[in-house]
Amino acid sequence: MTKLLVANWKMNKNGKECLEFIEAFKAKYSGKRVAWIAPQALFTKLVINSGIPSGLQNCSEHINGAFTGEISARTFKEMGGDFVILGHSERRQYFMETSKLLNAKVKTALKESLKVVYCVGETLPEREANQTLSIVGDQIHQGLNDMSEATSENLIVAYEPVWAIGTGKTASPAQAQEVHAFIRGELKKKFPTFGEKIQLLYGGSVKPDNVEELLGQKDIDGGLVGGASLKAQDFLALCGDK
Repeated sequence: MTKLLVANWKMNKNGKECLEFIEAFKAKYSGKRVAWIAPQALFTKLVINSGIPSGLQNCSEHINGAFTGEISARTFKEMGGDFVILGHSERRQYFMETSKLLNAKVKTALKESLKVVYCVGETLPEREANQTLSIVGDQIHQGLNDMSEATSENLIVAYEPVWAIGTGKTASPAQAQEVHAFIRGELKKKFPTFGEKIQLLYGGSVKPDNVEELLGQKDIDGGLVGGASLKAQDFLALCGDK
């Protein structure tokens, strides 16, 4: 399975910076690893036009209607968009998104033929209380409940320990693999026909100097990358292009 690197630019980069990144990235990108980019929603069309798979960092559970400020998965798909990141820890923490709400969003995005990167992960107090597996398990079973539209091609799960996001701390490869192996097992129970094939990404201070060891783990199929995706040179390194 070809490794997948998903860039989550969060609320960074203006239009000029997006275009500069795309130009620098495409000049050296070899395709050794698959690269996707989720910029601010305002600039998704710039990524679409570049030919790089483009994603949203969130979408509504509703297709259309009186929902001021929301983003429709259907409209994004019609624009040429490819995927959406759902359940990121910042959405759960700052916008109080629950796994029940995310379940509705995941279903909507899948129904509109978008690929979904569904994020799960525990906080530092939860890890210190040895609750990692129970927290992650609940997020999987609640957020991916009743997934009639799901297949191994359009559903991706990203494990992002909250304590390792933007902190410079990283779960050790062994720690990451332990949780990924657990997630794999839960997905095989939940989706017996294709759970084994769902790509699993690690997110949490993935950097050029640790990516090879992380991606070398049995159940880690790629990375969900924040800060290290903001510079073309760093993201190229993650994709295997120096």
